Formats: sequence, structure tokens, C-alpha cells
Amino acid sequence: MANNNQKAAPVEEQQVTKTEAFFEKYKKAVIAAVAAVIVIIVGVILANNYYFEPRANEASTELAKSQELFDQQQYDKALVGFQKVAADYSSTDAGNLAQLYIGICQANLGKWQEAVDALESFSGKGDQMISPAAEGALGNAYANLNQLDKAVDHLKKAAKMADNNSLSPTFLIQAGEILESQGKKDEALELYKEIKEKYFNSMQYQSIDKYIERASVK
Repeated sequence: MANNNQKAAPVEEQQVTKTEAFFEKYKKAVIAAVAAVIVIIVGVILANNYYFEPRANEASTELAKSQELFDQQQYDKALVGFQKVAADYSSTDAGNLAQLYIGICQANLGKWQEAVDALESFSGKGDQMISPAAEGALGNAYANLNQLDKAVDHLKKAAKMADNNSLSPTFLIQAGEILESQGKKDEALELYKEIKEKYFNSMQYQSIDKYIERASVK
């Protein structure tokens, strides 16, 4: 019996090590995908004057200047501009959207608590793209602060808010991976199955079976 226990221990240690390495790799991933979604959608919104008044509006003009720096990945410089817009036009849609950009900038600069603070200040409009993307970014920020339960909650909420093939599978997989790193395979499996059953037109659908298989191993 003693020999069996001695043999089992290294296997268990290897499994723990693999899980830790898996999560560390995930955790260090920059939320570039979420940021890219936001940039694309905001560009469309600006063009259609959905969030603000026409571009002649001072607030949206100032926001656009900072967005150019953001697009160039000059996050520290863009951050200064977004913070000014958020402070000077706090009651406007531009000021609200600036909070979202501040959060993404802080995340890309590795300042995760500051990212959380800004993203928590952003008020979504009930849409199926920007608001869920912001919620997903918040989940990623919490993950990088090792507040994993909060991360999972926000990622699952983001997936539900979006309820589309573009965003929901991404957030469900992220939540599932965190749950796996916590040893909660059954909960992760449910999220992967949701993608399989509901989002069959998504890119993630093509590879979801491997996630289901991995989470099914006890």
C-alpha cells in the first residue's frame, strides 16, 4: 500500500503542476482580443454617431484623438487623454466610453487594479457588443488579480449579455479554463457544452470537443 501511495504522489504533483502552468499561461495573456473588439465596434459607432453627437462635438473629438494613440498601442499617452475626457465630460457618453478605454489601457500597462476600477465605472447601454466586451475585460482583469471567482462571474455574465457567436464562446471558454485551474471540471464542462449546443456557428465550435474531452477526464 505504501508503495502505491508513493507512486501516486508524483502523478498528482504532475497534474497540479500542469494546472498551475496552464493557468499562468492564460493569466498572462493580454486582453488584446477584447480590446480589438472594442476598437472595431467603437469605430463603427463613431462613424454612425450612435454614442455621441456629431464629431464636431468637443468631447467626441477629444476622445478620437486619444483613440488614435490607443490604436498605435501608445497606451500610456492614450491614457492621459482618456482620463481628461472622463474628468471633463463625465456626464456625457464620451466620458463614459473614456472609462472603458482607461480600463483597457491600464490592463495593457499591467495595472490590473486600476483597470478594474475604471471598468467598474463604465456604464453599459444594454447592447450586445460593447457592454459584454467591457464585462469580459473586467473578468480578465479580476483573473489577473487572482480574484478567480469574480473573474468567472463576470465572464459568464459577459457571455450571457452578448448571447452571440462572436463573443459568448470566447468568454465561456475563458471562464471554463479558470474553473479547470480551480479543479472545478464539472462546472467548466457545462460551459463548454453550452458552446457545443448553442454557438455552433462560432469559430470556437470547431475545437470545443477537445475542451469537453479534457474537462470530462476525472
